[in-house]
Amino acid sequence: MHSSYSHFLQRLRTSVSYLSVSHFPSTSSHRLFSTTIGVFARKKMPLLTESERTEQLSGLKTAGWKLVEGRDAIQKEFHFKDFNEAFGFMTRVGLKAEKMDHHPEWFNVYNKVDITLSTHDCGGLSPNDVKLATFIESIVKK
Repeated sequence: MHSSYSHFLQRLRTSVSYLSVSHFPSTSSHRLFSTTIGVFARKKMPLLTESERTEQLSGLKTAGWKLVEGRDAIQKEFHFKDFNEAFGFMTRVGLKAEKMDHHPEWFNVYNKVDITLSTHDCGGLSPNDVKLATFIESIVKK
């Protein structure tokens, strides 16, 4: 293990030990402990089940999303009037993605934006991919 990482873990253990001792009223310490640790131990996003795939991806496939060959991901290319429209679209998607803490893989050339969605934490398609793709479709239709 790298020494800086070991040092980080030791400091984290010390902080957790400090918080678990009664330095704060019970509810405050629990809230502070949960908030502090939540940054380091996020719950892993689950993969879509087979039934969820069938149900949730069918509408996206109808809208032009395709399964990526050799990967558990979906992809779609969008075309816009010009670069400004494409960039505006990317900005709206980027703001939503940031709120979701779920970021697309994308590529932009002039009026084209190619988007691939997959969840790295679980190694494939998750409910977040469906949620972001559905949001993307909702803003394209406007």
